[in-house]
Amino acid sequence: MRQSKHKGFVDAVAQAAIPMNGRMIHGKSASGRLQESFHPYDINGNTVYSVERMALNKALRKALEETPNIKIHFNHRFVRANFCARKAWFKQQEPSSPEVEVNFDFLIGADGVHSAVRYHMMKYAYTDYEQKYVDTRWCELRIPPSADGHFSLSPGQVHIWPSGDFTLVGFPCPDKSFNCTLFGPSARLDFIKSSPRAKLFDFFDTYFPGICPHRISRESLKTQFHENPHLPLVTVKCNPHHFGSSAVIIGDAAHAILPFYGQGLNAGMEDVRVLFNMLEKKGVYAASDPQARNEARSLAFQAYTAERVHDVHTIHNVAERAYFEIRQGLGWQTMHSRISFTEQRYSEIVRADQRQGKILAAGVALAFFLIVSIGPILS
Repeated sequence: MRQSKHKGFVDAVAQAAIPMNGRMIHGKSASGRLQESFHPYDINGNTVYSVERMALNKALRKALEETPNIKIHFNHRFVRANFCARKAWFKQQEPSSPEVEVNFDFLIGADGVHSAVRYHMMKYAYTDYEQKYVDTRWCELRIPPSADGHFSLSPGQVHIWPSGDFTLVGFPCPDKSFNCTLFGPSARLDFIKSSPRAKLFDFFDTYFPGICPHRISRESLKTQFHENPHLPLVTVKCNPHHFGSSAVIIGDAAHAILPFYGQGLNAGMEDVRVLFNMLEKKGVYAASDPQARNEARSLAFQAYTAERVHDVHTIHNVAERAYFEIRQGLGWQTMHSRISFTEQRYSEIVRADQRQGKILAAGVALAFFLIVSIGPILS
């Protein structure tokens, strides 16, 4: 955001953002009493921010509409592209409408996990591609404001109910509600959905104590759980993230990761920063003719892929590990501060963490050796 050079956009996002300084872990004591424990994100007082997706989309759209050299075309679906001829075809929603042919210098695919740009780009680029569905579905739920119009939970933290196979995570919203996401195994959620309503209430009382009926009424929980979609979690890895000088993919189109480290959107925005830094660094904007621009852009895309593939595959693996940790109530471990509050590359952070782990292990081994060796002498 600091590098966006668009103050109005940054201000709009900042106004809609709610700072969170840690995680509040909810559960029950051995006696059945509700309990919660706070875990700060960072010893230096750094915070992460909760931003509603709709608020971010509105701010982005407003910024785009105010940019004079951008045209927005709604209801046009990308159909296919010839990346060698630099032509793309789009289709309007009306069945009878003709395809629209567009010439382009280069195409950026930011069209999500099921990216059509990536699908067609793979016909041109020799691409290593991996897609996985995790046996977990997610469903959004809303905790409304309290009766007096305030937050019903403390707004300065992300709230987590870890329960083994099931997890509920809640983020504060500007209207004093909490946007929550329920994660659980597909078959078990399907079973609860097809069972009598009492099964749903027993399930929440067991796994997410204090939610129903104290935070969400029974009627509202039943409606939300049954009517809101239960969607799968899917991950994507691919290499490269570009073809020649004519196409490049960013965000979930290039790397869909599990949401349990809070870096999915951040990684996509970092793609944009790295991509345009590479375009500038390789002299694309300074090139005097189309051929020189294409050559410079090709080098920039290669550099972008070389840097981002390594980093996003790293955070992909970190997020998978966090999935296990959060379900078990372990929270995020030592790398979280550096990943969340610095611009250090994901791969560098993980390498540093691994080095620290080896040093710690060596120190423990040395201490054990000294105790074993010196102990008999002293005695």
